[in-house]
Amino acid sequence: MRTGSSDQTLTLCERVAQHLAFIYREVEPGPDCPALAEELLAIMRLASDTPAPPTHVNQWDQGDALVLSYGGSILAPGEPPLRTLKHFLDRYLQGRVSGVHILPFYPYSSDDGFAVLDYLSVNEELGDWEDIQAIADKYDLMADLVINHCSAEGEWFRNFLNNRDPGRGFFVTAAPATDLEAVVRPRTTPLLREVQAVDGPRHVWCTFSPDQVDLDFRNPRVLAEMVRIVRYYLDNGVRIFRLDAIAFLWKVPGTSCLNLDETHEVVRLLRTLVSHARPDAMLITETNIPNQENLSYFGNGNEAHCVYNFSLPPLLLNTLVTGDCTYLKQWMMSMPPPQHGTAYFNFIASHDGIGLRPAEGLLSEDELQALIGTMRRFGGHVSYRRLADGESKPYEINIALFDALQGTVEGPDEHNIPRFLCAHAIMLGLEGIPGIYLHSLLATHNDHERVEETGHPRSINRHQWNLAELEEALADPTSEHGVVHRGMLELLEIRQRQAAFHPNATQFTLHLGCQLFGFWRQSADRRQSIFCISNVSALAQTLNLADINLIDTEAWQDLLTGRPFQSRVEQVTLAPYQTVWITNLPDHR
Repeated sequence: MRTGSSDQTLTLCERVAQHLAFIYREVEPGPDCPALAEELLAIMRLASDTPAPPTHVNQWDQGDALVLSYGGSILAPGEPPLRTLKHFLDRYLQGRVSGVHILPFYPYSSDDGFAVLDYLSVNEELGDWEDIQAIADKYDLMADLVINHCSAEGEWFRNFLNNRDPGRGFFVTAAPATDLEAVVRPRTTPLLREVQAVDGPRHVWCTFSPDQVDLDFRNPRVLAEMVRIVRYYLDNGVRIFRLDAIAFLWKVPGTSCLNLDETHEVVRLLRTLVSHARPDAMLITETNIPNQENLSYFGNGNEAHCVYNFSLPPLLLNTLVTGDCTYLKQWMMSMPPPQHGTAYFNFIASHDGIGLRPAEGLLSEDELQALIGTMRRFGGHVSYRRLADGESKPYEINIALFDALQGTVEGPDEHNIPRFLCAHAIMLGLEGIPGIYLHSLLATHNDHERVEETGHPRSINRHQWNLAELEEALADPTSEHGVVHRGMLELLEIRQRQAAFHPNATQFTLHLGCQLFGFWRQSADRRQSIFCISNVSALAQTLNLADINLIDTEAWQDLLTGRPFQSRVEQVTLAPYQTVWITNLPDHR
């Protein structure tokens, strides 16, 4: 039985203690849950009678979109990169985004920030907390709570090896003979790493890499330290917490150690604490796993505010390189509308690769292999994960999205830019909050040199721009970087004005064949409808307006071109990868 009680007769301290009792129910000896609850409230500076925030309230609208970026993605001589990033956002995004996700900006030892050395510091190569706060003052700031693991070079792990605090008992260990065959792995490196501690050899649990050692939340001191970090981030302007790799948090040998009940309860506990501390704060779970498992992190509206829509990137990419939307449409029809107070976080590119686990059960094995083969021809790499039988299986495709969409399964063609903008027009029309990778706004290509420098396939999509070179490219009217940037800003600007693009507005999938992908959005007040239809093929396609049942008494117009439609039986020719947003209220807000 899971908790997550919404009983308003309970005090906040009682609710927190209830979460803790469930989390530690099988831990011996377990903590004094009421006392631990009081400690956590003290860390968060909350009183037991702090009023509960309203539930099932949407803290977002169609004006919300986030840009995702490393703190050091744009460099200028003599200026901290975080300051350069803010100047770029202010000048080149022109109010088109409401928030920014700055990927781990803490000191780290590996994995481009996800092996954290010190959670409470800003990497001095990027800037300082004043730079972070300056961004948070103007944009909704999303930051990573790297909760599953930390660096093997950090103070906590050094103290663990020397049996000192803080760090004593902070990390998961297991005997080499332990049956761990059922554990789900996202990597091919060994799960256990032998280290020498003052009391002898220990085998520590490393889900992701030998330098990223998993924290042991069975120890309540670990939970208390993580809550202390959450409070510090709130104090420094963080509004949105990305719970990194949260699905792997709790370990029980003999199980998959993935999505365990205790993990879900930790999310519910963090939701309770964060929402009481800042009612407009949000939790987003990063769970690169099959679709139904991913959706479970909504809970009953009491876990994540948003879940990453991980199945969208591989399905949309597959659609655009095959010219067939069948799989994407089937998935869309199976997706439940999030209840109020929750939303999908839509993205099609990120600092990581295009995950293939979220496509399991959605794309056939033949489709997956064809997609992988096409991406390899376009300069991409493939990362693998280890299965229980010792075999390896493709885990993600590593490629810059602009290069991933340079052609179809037939090879490269002349439709790169239209295809790329089509992908984003589809994403921006879908129910949910859009997250746009900075490099998608800039049409950044594969960075093969960076892969050679780092030895990591993911570096292909983590280019660092020189600001002067970037500004020159954006100013050139013939540059693909400038064309894409202007096209993306136009899509974002139009989206912001449409009530039917509210993240929770009604959505229905349309059935227009395999080459036309379409869906209908309707605003909460039912005044505005938008029919979002994209030609996902390299050939012109005919759209019969009779197939989408436009109401005769309304005047309909394409938001993207301004073209009016005079008759509900009109036929419209869509060029390769053209999108239309057909609405009855083009200026509805």
